[in-house]
Amino acid sequence: MFFHPAILSLLMGSALVAFMLVYSCFMGARIIKRWDIQSGSELQLSLERRTYLISTIMTYALGFQLVSLFLFIYTVDHLSVLFVGAMCAAGSLNANSWGYPTLILKIVSFLLAGLWLIVNHTDNRGYDYPLIRLKYGLLLGITPLILAEMFSQAAYFRGLEPNIITSCCGTLFTSDSGGVTSGIMALPHAPVEVAFFSSLSLTVVLGIRFYRTGRGLIPFTVMNGAAFLSSVVALMSFVALYIYELPTHHCPFCILHGEYGHVGYPLYISILAGALLGFGMAVVAPFRRRPSLAGAVPRIQKGLALMTLGFHLVTLLTVIAGVSFSNLILPTP
Repeated sequence: MFFHPAILSLLMGSALVAFMLVYSCFMGARIIKRWDIQSGSELQLSLERRTYLISTIMTYALGFQLVSLFLFIYTVDHLSVLFVGAMCAAGSLNANSWGYPTLILKIVSFLLAGLWLIVNHTDNRGYDYPLIRLKYGLLLGITPLILAEMFSQAAYFRGLEPNIITSCCGTLFTSDSGGVTSGIMALPHAPVEVAFFSSLSLTVVLGIRFYRTGRGLIPFTVMNGAAFLSSVVALMSFVALYIYELPTHHCPFCILHGEYGHVGYPLYISILAGALLGFGMAVVAPFRRRPSLAGAVPRIQKGLALMTLGFHLVTLLTVIAGVSFSNLILPTP
């Protein structure tokens, strides 16, 4: 299994990211301890040059971390043909105990890596590096998680055996399967539809208000989180049903396949990116109190708001199209 091209790409990319993270953390700890922007010493000049290098390294490393989530999903989905009983990524991830923990770690690291990149971008807009200690402190915090994800991913791929009989998505994503997913499947679809469309629509309205006036960040952030959660639930509760045109097929992975137009990829990207960029607006908000960022932060927030609105609209329109063009009619309870 290790010699599959996509697996090699993921493992080698993760190893390179881990090396960059460890080096950057070592230098970041030194910067946190010795940084003094008021000093003109040789040490301070050296640290200033190194922070440019580290910012560039981490931009590429964490950029790969964002992409690796979707490469991982693509890889495990295409590996499903090698396992008896698997129909999609759901069966591949269930082939050993490391699959779903790796996916969860990748989603969490996707969000944290994206937030760090937003903080780093904001810091680079200030002439005095106002967030230098904060961003390297954050880097020291998220590095163990990304390293844990790397080891979990390696353990998952190492434990894959072609002769394993795994479960198909039809048995994993049912109301009788147990766990959190079974609770989602058991939810009546009508309230979930109302929650999804209302939360996402309200988030878009609040986002437009913030973009135009700069006010209402707190309610927008709250609704952005609600829209993210409702989108995840809706994907398995009713969106998948309309796309498959089957009232019992809740799998969130089969929508990645060509027979459904690969619609899962734009949905995954828009849901995750919308949540990430919306949360980023709240993360950078306190930094406008820094004199060197007083003018930059509102501009950054407006840019993030515009991109967040774009991704939320993609999610909303994709779901509306899936429901509208489906031949499935779900009964109203």
